[in-house]
Amino acid sequence: MSSPIYTAPRNPNHLVLGKTLPEILYDSVEKYNNPRFLNQPTGDTWRPISLREFATAAEEAAMGLQSLGLERKDRVGLYLESDAYFGIADMGCLIGGFIDVPIYVTHAAEAITFVLNHSESKVLFVSTAERLEELAPVLPEVDHLETIVMADPSGTPSLPAGAGGIELMTLDELRERGRDRLQTDAGAIPQLVSKIDPDDTATLIYTSGTTGQPKGVILTHENISSNALTCYNELEGYREGASGEVAISFLPLTHIFARTLHYGFMSRGTSVYFTTPDDLAEDLKKVQPTVFASVPRLLEKVYAKIQTKTEANTGLKKTLGNWALDLAAQYELGEEPSGLFKLQLTLANKLVFAKWREALGGRVRFVVAGGAALNPTICNVFNAAGVPILQGYGLTETSPVIAFNRVSHNRAGTVGEPIPGVEVKIADDGEILTRGPHVMKGYYKNKEQTAEVLTDDGWFHTGDIGEMTDEGYLKITDRKKDLFKLSTGKYVTPQPLENKLAMHGIIEHAVVIGNARKFCAALIFPEEETVRTLAEKHDLDAQAPFEQLLKEPAIFGRFQELVEEANEGMDHWSTIKRFALVPGELTIENGMLTPTMKVRRPKVRTQYEEHIEELYSDDWAPPVETQDAPAATVAS
Repeated sequence: MSSPIYTAPRNPNHLVLGKTLPEILYDSVEKYNNPRFLNQPTGDTWRPISLREFATAAEEAAMGLQSLGLERKDRVGLYLESDAYFGIADMGCLIGGFIDVPIYVTHAAEAITFVLNHSESKVLFVSTAERLEELAPVLPEVDHLETIVMADPSGTPSLPAGAGGIELMTLDELRERGRDRLQTDAGAIPQLVSKIDPDDTATLIYTSGTTGQPKGVILTHENISSNALTCYNELEGYREGASGEVAISFLPLTHIFARTLHYGFMSRGTSVYFTTPDDLAEDLKKVQPTVFASVPRLLEKVYAKIQTKTEANTGLKKTLGNWALDLAAQYELGEEPSGLFKLQLTLANKLVFAKWREALGGRVRFVVAGGAALNPTICNVFNAAGVPILQGYGLTETSPVIAFNRVSHNRAGTVGEPIPGVEVKIADDGEILTRGPHVMKGYYKNKEQTAEVLTDDGWFHTGDIGEMTDEGYLKITDRKKDLFKLSTGKYVTPQPLENKLAMHGIIEHAVVIGNARKFCAALIFPEEETVRTLAEKHDLDAQAPFEQLLKEPAIFGRFQELVEEANEGMDHWSTIKRFALVPGELTIENGMLTPTMKVRRPKVRTQYEEHIEELYSDDWAPPVETQDAPAATVAS
């Protein structure tokens, strides 16, 4: 018996096919007159770029690239911050018929060298003089690079030593060359755009991955345009144009999640303000966005901050805060509140929830969450507080959206229903498969790995384990490769435990381990500032070495409580029996996280192998003796 195929339950006419990405831009220019389409950070404010100005800049960049001798389908690297310059370089490539290759600015030199050589990129856009300096170890190792274009006009660009033979110019100089060409050939742009087919490759996105060498995902114009336009058609009540929604963008445009949303904003003439994760808290108040995209980790941190602030209050403020938190946690998406509960929510909205919304700018109407699993409690709490979290699901290979929760059809703990045009089915082993216009062409120069994930009849193997609820909502339970088997033969899905622990502000990351072991254990990475605040409350020396604080009974005991809470309701074999408090960090920079904030489990296991072995040693003993507490250890 074959598995059932799930599709969008309504609005099949929302599917849009046959569009190129430049067509999205030109349709928008014709339809909207937005003088603040893209807003580039400059000091404490933003410099606006109108839709027409953006189109002109991209056209000039396209002609400038052509003047360098590039031919259609040549590759162009983008080593850029996620801002308006990225948008201009990207659309310039697309208009010119070139294939752009985004490169994470957090990548190590070896990864950058690999991507540039594997893609055979001839031109590389670089944000600033500082970013150019970072490429010093890379440039002597690249084989095909002919020109570097520095986007930001500030600073004095100069090529690092060893970059002989590579031409350096600024984006302004490139655009000037393009302008000169357009003055002698006014019809050049329409001719270029007419040559682009929806099935042409638009971009190569090298997946950072949690293991192995990056793979170049081949995405076409239609892959991305169908995904962006169809998804935005499904956003009920979305207001278009300059007087409509206001977006703030802080996720990496190098990743397809933020980039597809970017084309969606473009298609609706939405004003977009760029910022960085570090500046987000302040800029949310300045911009007061109505829509933005986020990864679950950021929402977890906001929730943890609300908890921490509530706990720090005293008297009536603290009582009200705890009451509102408990009330919001009782809310269940999909169930209309009534009676006393509805009245209490209304009261909490006036007294407490409004202050939560102020921290996000006070006007948020849509928060699109993707990239990892979001704890259902957090989803319910934010929605109860009037901050609609629409969790979705997809991969780089699916452009990216497979499914997402709609405003009027939203269920916590799920990633929503498939979008129009997309098919989903669950394989016998629980793996999620998908087919449709969103699925990549394959991996660049890698037929073998393409064949491993893409069947002859178009089904893409996502590598994720999931199930469909009775209502038809997709639920992700784990990554196929993250599942592990205990020596007892029992399978464990680590994400539920990790998500429960990550809800708390005192925990930065948690990694559950136990493959081929007798029981589950965990590496817990505490948040240092929160630990030191807790130390003050217990009259401990908050300035003591971090490792020492983690061994204090009062501090250690708090983590034991959180582990016990996380274990509640779990199958007994999958509960955490021992854990280690690790005074280290998992970051993108140290290679422990991917650019989309996923934990690189193999690297973590290798880095902390000694601590793991200690957890499973026969002579192990907890450093703090407590009654009725899970076994634990501190790794130093």
